[in-house]
Amino acid sequence: MNWEGFGERWIRVAEITTFRYFFIAGLAFFIFYFLLKNVLASRRMQDKFPGIKHYSRDILFSLITILIFATMAALVFTALRDYTNLFLPWDKYGSVYYFLTFPLMLLIHDAYFYWMHRLMHQPNLFRYIHRVHHLSTNPSPWTAYAFHPLEAIIEAGIIPVIAFTLPVNFSAFALFLLFQFFYNVYGHLGYELFPARFNKTWIGRWVNTGTAHNQHHQFFHGNYGLYTLIWDRMFGTLRKDYDAKFDQVTGKELIMKND
Repeated sequence: MNWEGFGERWIRVAEITTFRYFFIAGLAFFIFYFLLKNVLASRRMQDKFPGIKHYSRDILFSLITILIFATMAALVFTALRDYTNLFLPWDKYGSVYYFLTFPLMLLIHDAYFYWMHRLMHQPNLFRYIHRVHHLSTNPSPWTAYAFHPLEAIIEAGIIPVIAFTLPVNFSAFALFLLFQFFYNVYGHLGYELFPARFNKTWIGRWVNTGTAHNQHHQFFHGNYGLYTLIWDRMFGTLRKDYDAKFDQVTGKELIMKND
């Protein structure tokens, strides 16, 4: 194991992740919870808004999560670097492979998250670990990283899973982690951004939406996916009322226009 540069890498990752959290989640919070709050009211999935104590709690747990994520990243990218499949020349395996790693990482992370998430809903694990994330029954952008420290370690496990299995360029990995945070914020936004009837299209049927994840927070069961609904549909864990809820949220807009 090579510990040279570990502390430097840890500080850098912690700084970048903290900035990303406050900038992206904060910008989404400002836009949807203040600037366009009334304009986008029809796209709101739950009428009430969380209180300040809920935002504060989520931010506190998210800061702890960031420290854990930084530790995992520094371990994999520095101390364990020589044992991973990470590489630097972006075109080492050709440009086609470089871009192919994005959907591959997405599918790996999607499967990892689904099964990890279902495991977290086992009674004992839920009570002592996953319950922290579910304290936000009405999530906001600040909820994106609000995990119990033990869950944060498991969430961060996707870093070594990808690094030790899939040959992937550092920059591709960094861009993927940025994408997953954007999608995580969207999932906890409290507003549906996809258009009406998207859930009935050939691709929308398989995409995990903000509506699906909001239902999971509100009712605690079903809709365990991250990016897709593949696993939920395959194993029968998609909520029966998902399509009706999506149509209701996105349909309000059409009703208001017709009125």
